[in-house]
Parts: sequence; structure tokens; C-alpha cells
Amino acid sequence: MNKQLKKILWRVLGLISLILLASFWVLLDAHPVLAQENTVNYTYTNLNQQDFSHRDLEKAVFAAAEMRETNFEGSNLSYAILTEGVLLKANLKDANLTGSLLDRVTLDFADLTNAILVDAIATRTRFYDTIITGADFTDAVIDRYQVALMCERADGVNPVTGVATRDSLGCR
Repeated sequence: MNKQLKKILWRVLGLISLILLASFWVLLDAHPVLAQENTVNYTYTNLNQQDFSHRDLEKAVFAAAEMRETNFEGSNLSYAILTEGVLLKANLKDANLTGSLLDRVTLDFADLTNAILVDAIATRTRFYDTIITGADFTDAVIDRYQVALMCERADGVNPVTGVATRDSLGCR
């Protein structure tokens, strides 16, 4: 088994573990064992058109949150959980989403200009008509179909990482 395949398998196993942990937490209505004391938790909340720009939201939880037209420009969302979130027309320009869990997220018509999604897990996530100019998806786990669609319009270089969007997606 090659090194890249092993890395993907470990990520998938990690994703499955996170989903199982979150499921047990919701079912038991208990506090998660691994929760940080100061973690921001917006699970199942309506955050439509809110302004979270230039905020430190590292490890924040936005699971199943409604975030239509919400502004996250320049925010640190590294290692955040956005599973099942709705981010239609959201502004994520210059946002850092390194290591974030974006499973089953709707990012249609969102703006990811110069966003960093290194090592993010974005399985079953939709990027229809999403602006991705300068976004860095290095080592992100994204469905092949979505990658193919994004490669049709991928351009730019991320100003922070220096990585071209096309290269980070593995476009030909």
C-alpha cells in the first residue's frame, strides 16, 4: 500500500471516529470528553448573515449550523467542525480552515478567495459556483467529482502558502 493511500485511509478512519463520537455525544446529551474548556459551540444554531470576520475561532464547532451569507473573512477556523453546515454565499476570503472538518457542507456560491484548507476533510461537500481563486487545498480530502468541477475554474496562488490552487487540487 503506498504512502498516499495510507494517509487517506487514516484520515477516513479519523473522520469516522469523529462522526461516531459526535453521534454518541448527541444521543447521550453529554459533554464531549475531549472538549476544550473555551471551545465555541454553535451546533444547530441559526447564524445567517452574522459577522465573524477576523476572529479566532480555532476548534470552534458549527455542526449543522445555518450560516447563509455569514462573514468569516480573515478568521482562523483551523480545526473547526462545520459538519452539515449551510454556508450558501458565505464570505470565507482569507480564512484559515487548516485541518477543519467540512463533511457534508454546502458551500455553494461562497467566496473562498485565498482561503487555506490544508489537511481539511471536505467529503460530500458541495462547492458549486464557489469562488476558489488563490485557495490552497493541499492534502485536503475532497470528493473527486467536486475536484473535477473545481479544476475547471481553479486559478491563482495563495498569498500565505505560495501554493497554486490548481496544484493543491492536483489538476492536470
